Amino acid sequence: MIRTSRYLPLAVAAILLCAGMPGSAEVIGTMTPGEPLSETRIASLPAAQRAVWTEYWRRSLERTSADKAALAAERQGLAHIPAGPPTGGTASMPLGRDPTWYGSDEARGIAATIISFQTPAGGWDKNQDRAGPPRLRGQTWGSVGTIDNGATTTELRFLARVQLALPGQDGVGLRAAFLKGLRYLLEAQYPNGGWPQYYPLQGGYHDAVTFNDDALVNASQLLADVAAREEAYAFVPDALAAEAQRAVDRSVLLIVRTQVVAGGKHTGWGQQHDAISLMPVGARNFEPASLASNESSSLLAFLMELPNPSPEVVRAIHDGAAWLEARALLDLEWTGAGPDGRRLRPKLGTRPLWARFYDIRTMCPIFGDRDKTIHDDVNELSLERRNGYSWFGNHPARVLGLYRTWAISHLVN
Repeated sequence: MIRTSRYLPLAVAAILLCAGMPGSAEVIGTMTPGEPLSETRIASLPAAQRAVWTEYWRRSLERTSADKAALAAERQGLAHIPAGPPTGGTASMPLGRDPTWYGSDEARGIAATIISFQTPAGGWDKNQDRAGPPRLRGQTWGSVGTIDNGATTTELRFLARVQLALPGQDGVGLRAAFLKGLRYLLEAQYPNGGWPQYYPLQGGYHDAVTFNDDALVNASQLLADVAAREEAYAFVPDALAAEAQRAVDRSVLLIVRTQVVAGGKHTGWGQQHDAISLMPVGARNFEPASLASNESSSLLAFLMELPNPSPEVVRAIHDGAAWLEARALLDLEWTGAGPDGRRLRPKLGTRPLWARFYDIRTMCPIFGDRDKTIHDDVNELSLERRNGYSWFGNHPARVLGLYRTWAISHLVN
C-alpha cells in the first residue's frame, strides 16, 4: 500500500536508468499483433470451458449472417445503393444537457437517427454523426456494433435520457431500442467477463478483451447504472437489471484476473488482453503488447467506485496504484509539434508525465512505429508517428489523487 502523497523519489532514479530517455535510440523488437479467437483455439481450452465458448462462437457467426441477410433483403430491387453514413463521433449525442432538452425536437431527431442506425444485432458502429438524417433503406449501418470510441454505450445513454423525458407512448420505441442494445451488450460479453472490441467478432486484435479507450469500463459502468435502477434506467425489467449486475460482477473478476504479474508483483494492465490467455497483446502496428498507463488508470478509477470491493479488488487497487506511482516521469517535457516534430526533452520542474506504454519485463517506456518496430526512444520514431499519437499524458495523476483519498478507508488486510 502507498501512503505517501508525493511521487516516490526512488522511482525517479530508476526511471532515469530506463531506456526511453532521449539519446538511447535503439530498436528493441518487432510488434506481433494479437491472435483472433477461433474454433481451433476454443478446442484447446479445458473441456469444462469449451461449451460456453463454442456457444459464443456460434452466436457470433449467426449474428454476422443475420446482419448480412438483413442488408441484402433491403437492397432487393434498389436502383441505387446509398453511400455509407457520415462520420462525426459522440459529440452529436450530448449527455450533459438540462433534462428538459432531451424532450425537445432536436433531441428526438437525434434519437430517431440513432435508432435507425442500430444494427440487427443491437449495437452501433463508431464515429458516426447522429445529428444527421436517419438511415436510408439499403444503407450500411457502417460496420458491426462496437464499444470502441464510446460507441453503443453513448447511444444507449442518450436514448435513456430521451425516453425519460417522454414517459408516455412517444417513448415506447426509444425504450424498445434501448432494451435491444442492452441485450446486445450482455450477449457480446465473453464467458470470461471481458468484451471484444467488435461484436459480432471481426477477427484480428479486435477479438481481444478491450480495455483500450475505456471500452470495457464504459460497458461496465453503463451496466452498473442499469443494475442500480438509476432514474433514466428505472424502466428496465427486473430480470434484465439483475442480469446486468451479474455482467458487472463478471467484468470486475476479469479485471482482477488480468492484472499483470511481473517480477512477482501485481502491476498494471495492457490496452487489450488475449481472449484466451488473458495476457496483453499488440493491436495496430505501433501498439505493442505492453502495460498501458491510461487504461490502467481508468480501470483503477472504475474499481475505486465499487461500493463494496472484495479483498481481491482492494489488493488490485493498491498494487496498481503503486505501479503507476513508480512509473511517473519527472523533469521531462513532451514538446509541441515544431519543424522537427514533437520531442521528449529534459526540463526541470515539469509536472509528472506517464508514457503510454511500458515494457512488461523492464518497466521502461516503449514506443511503436508504423513498420512494427519497437523503440526505446520516442525521438527516434518517424515524424508521422511522433506527431500522430498520444505517447505521453498526465491522466494517472488525477487517478492517483483519487486513490490517496480512497486508500484512507481501504487498508490492506
